[in-house]
Amino acid sequence: MSDDHTHVREFFTPRAAAWDSRFPDDGPAYAAAVAELGLRAGDRVLDAGCGTGRALPPLRTAVGPSGVVLGADLTPAMLQAAVAAGRDRQGRLLLADVSALPVRSGSLDAVFAAGLIAHLPHPTENLRELARAVRPGGRLALFHPIGRAALAARQGRQITPEDLRAEPNLRSLLAGSGWRMIAYVDEDARFLALAVREG
Repeated sequence: MSDDHTHVREFFTPRAAAWDSRFPDDGPAYAAAVAELGLRAGDRVLDAGCGTGRALPPLRTAVGPSGVVLGADLTPAMLQAAVAAGRDRQGRLLLADVSALPVRSGSLDAVFAAGLIAHLPHPTENLRELARAVRPGGRLALFHPIGRAALAARQGRQITPEDLRAEPNLRSLLAGSGWRMIAYVDEDARFLALAVREG
């Protein structure tokens, strides 16, 4: 296991069981972000870095019973918490690294990623792997239930110009990874960037 994987698992493993109770009011924000992804019945969608699977119920609602919902996470304890919450009934859970997804190229219609980008060890390559998995014209949602400033305040830090989620930085990062950003919202109550798979 790489040092990057070890760091992520060391951060999330002790927090997994209580993760949902720390953020009990995020459900509507997740549902609203999923709605903006523009999914249709029968679509195939991946929740990348799914954690405890909070996005899986609205993703299942969006794609319906004929759609496919996958949730991939690197930390076994987070997937165990998803199962304990019953969210494995909404989609198939995969113990997988987003840098090497176990899906065919172009097999997905969309990717939803909540809080993922801050934990990507190699953002350009990792976003390129998400692009590989999505068909041309498919979509990506990079989401967080609070905005950059509110998150920084919660963590006791300042936003720096190098922040990957700053609009110009993220636009450039996505463009270099096979995506074209089509929407960007950074408010206290949410962060949401939407992109379309080029090609």
